[in-house]
Parts: sequence; structure tokens; C-alpha cells
Amino acid sequence: MHAILAPERGLAYTTIATMLRKMEGRGFVAHRAEGRSFIYKAAVAAEEVSRDAGNHFVERLFEGSLANAVSHLLQTREVSREELDKIEEMVKEAKRKAKTANRRQ
Repeated sequence: MHAILAPERGLAYTTIATMLRKMEGRGFVAHRAEGRSFIYKAAVAAEEVSRDAGNHFVERLFEGSLANAVSHLLQTREVSREELDKIEEMVKEAKRKAKTANRRQ
């Protein structure tokens, strides 16, 4: 890990070891001993981390408002026509799901 991160970011071995210990304490990674080395692997799926980070982003920066988060991103980033089309399709699908869920209630 140090060989991968050190040249790119200038991180010391001890910094990386500390980060990995903290991440392991929080359940994000696990390790196994191989000789005198620790081999780390993810303990949670990337999808779960992405979902949690997204939720944290919306909750902390936009007081839970998804509309405000999307508005901010659309105003502060370059957005291609293709991305806008994808977003539009996602909104349509979310509306269909919400409509179906409302009928079941």
C-alpha cells in the first residue's frame, strides 16, 4: 500500500498505517498477516460506501435536501447533454417507482 500511495501523494509509511488502523477500527477494512506484513482488503462493498458518502454529503451540506444538492451540482459543474439526459431518465424512473409505491399504500 505504501509503495502505491507514497509517490503519488507523498504520504509517510506511518501515516498510511495509522489511516488503515483507523479504517479497520471502523469496520471499513480487514487485514491478515502474511509474514511480517499486513494484507488489507475492503470489508464493505464499494456500493455501500458510495451510498453512505452520498447520504452524508446531502445531510451535512444541504440539510437533507436532495433538490438543493442537485441544484448546487448543476450550477457549479460542467454538465454534458448526455449527463442531463441520464439525470432526466433517473428522475422519470424515480417518479414511476414513487407512483407505484403510493398505489400500494
